Amino acid sequence: MSFGLTNAPAFFMYMMNSVFMNELDKFVVVFIDDILIYSKNEKEHEEHLRVVLTRLREHKLYAKFSKCAFWLREVGFLGHILSEKGVAVDPSKPETVTEIRSFLGLAGYYRRFIKDFSKIAKPMTSLTKKNAKFVWGPKCEDGFRELKKLLTTAPVLAQPDVTKPFDVYCDAFGQGLGCVLMQEGRVIAYASRQLRKHEANYPTHDLELAAVVHALKIWRHYLLGNTCHIYTDHKSLKYIFTQPELNMRQRRWLELIKDYDLEIHYHPGKANVVADALSRRAHCNVIEVRPTARVICWEMNEIEVPVEFLVELYNISIEPTLRYLIVEAQKHDPGMAHIREGIAEAKRDCFTLDNQGVLWFKNRLVVPKDMELRKKILEEAHKSVLAMHPGSNKMYQDLKQRFWWTRMKRKIAKYVSECHVCKRVKADHLKPAGMLHPLNIPAWKWEDIHMDFVVGLPRTQKGYDSIWVIIDRFTKSAHFIPVKTSYTAATYAELYIARIVSLHGVPVTITSDRGSVFVSRFWEQLQKSLGTKLIHSSAYHPRLVVK
Repeated sequence: MSFGLTNAPAFFMYMMNSVFMNELDKFVVVFIDDILIYSKNEKEHEEHLRVVLTRLREHKLYAKFSKCAFWLREVGFLGHILSEKGVAVDPSKPETVTEIRSFLGLAGYYRRFIKDFSKIAKPMTSLTKKNAKFVWGPKCEDGFRELKKLLTTAPVLAQPDVTKPFDVYCDAFGQGLGCVLMQEGRVIAYASRQLRKHEANYPTHDLELAAVVHALKIWRHYLLGNTCHIYTDHKSLKYIFTQPELNMRQRRWLELIKDYDLEIHYHPGKANVVADALSRRAHCNVIEVRPTARVICWEMNEIEVPVEFLVELYNISIEPTLRYLIVEAQKHDPGMAHIREGIAEAKRDCFTLDNQGVLWFKNRLVVPKDMELRKKILEEAHKSVLAMHPGSNKMYQDLKQRFWWTRMKRKIAKYVSECHVCKRVKADHLKPAGMLHPLNIPAWKWEDIHMDFVVGLPRTQKGYDSIWVIIDRFTKSAHFIPVKTSYTAATYAELYIARIVSLHGVPVTITSDRGSVFVSRFWEQLQKSLGTKLIHSSAYHPRLVVK
């Protein structure tokens, strides 16, 4: 077939695969007109060369000698460098380009060599979106330099051995998913991608599970049919197979996971503990460089390692921001002054003052009555990256180890209950509602009645602005009594006796909502004396009394 036709490359590739059918993936790799021969030793390589050249001669295919290279320890093939160490990036590829799309296209070609590729490239990929304003900021510059550095120093990846188990490390970060495929401690491939728009709303549990699913999909050809160990820093994923309740997304992913022979292990990363987060952000320990550094330099000089001792650095004090604000607020708070007076008079045994005049409650820092300052502490403990929106009990247990103020637990519970993110994302842990109980079928007219109010009506000339609706459940007949919202329970009782009891007698049951009139003590005592049973609907569920 002549070249130039659209199917010529595909047909030529098919022909080459047919020629080397018995040798493919044993010691030959063919890509169109490129033939790669690989062997374990020189003797084996000589035999492999003879087989390949014989095949070419039998099918009257010719190789140009000037384009051939033999007996190589390292060879460039399809943009990669292949050697006995493994697969590496080809340094002959261009490292920098002028247009951002071209650069990302080149860098994306090597994304399996680069850890967290999507996270690094995100500032630049955001510039390629439709109608996006092209502003090359500091984040884009940092990402551009980082990718260039990683491209030129990309690690050598090991070749996978399908007879041995694989290790997959998964993680979900703020902007995307990342995973690493390893075997016997050597990296085989990296994979990462940015979060899609809807995935940004996923809870942490689902994001971590999405990272596992992403790894299983992208490395399916390695992992399917082989034993693999999944490592994640989200401990609850260990129990995903025994978890009694799953949402529809988790069930769908679990069906995919069950196709693989895998075990999920907990691999602790950074500790997501609020106390640690507050410690890192608000309490910096003194860094001390001891004078033994001079002794170390002398010892290195003795073994002829040149070291020049320029300066002694004994200690560095880092001023903590949050602690500084608390200490300053203590100085100007009148309540703190009152406590200090009590300490001086030996009336405050639980409170102490340290050498710097900082007030402590036992071993906890006293936070003055500064609402903005307390709000900062609560935000740090609840909304920071390492906090992950804990519940009120856990948040209190973490905070009380370091801080103290009056009614602290109540304030924390109120703050957590008003968190908008927790309300939207977290599941409801209340017990499920019970079964609906139907009302009994009435035996006679006006023995079982419903009553409710129609409110918000225009005021009449006589001052009425509401209607009291009373319905017989048996005949569906009704009374509509004009009333005023200013009426008391006693006034409603008089109307009830005059308009209902005088005409139809005393009912057996009255069904109503939980209006203030119907739950008042006067109304309940009146019906109790008449022998009528009151039935109230559930709060915020008025369907019971709708007719």
